[in-house]
Amino acid sequence: MTGNEFLRRITRLGRARGIVVRFDRRHGKGSHGTLHYGNHKTTLKDLRKEISPGLLSGMLAQLGLSRRDFDE
Repeated sequence: MTGNEFLRRITRLGRARGIVVRFDRRHGKGSHGTLHYGNHKTTLKDLRKEISPGLLSGMLAQLGLSRRDFDE
């Protein structure tokens, strides 16, 4: 899964749950940016690159989501 796919799925999940989701490219170094999901946030790397399974799990934990939530 790429960063773009992750961002689309989180945005769709937030919209379904009524949670504000935004991606801020200014708060990151290089190609990284900050993804805000309600009151939670995580760093999202280059949107074109693949996200490893370990990194995906860590990012979901920072956003307060489980893999089950994400796969809905």
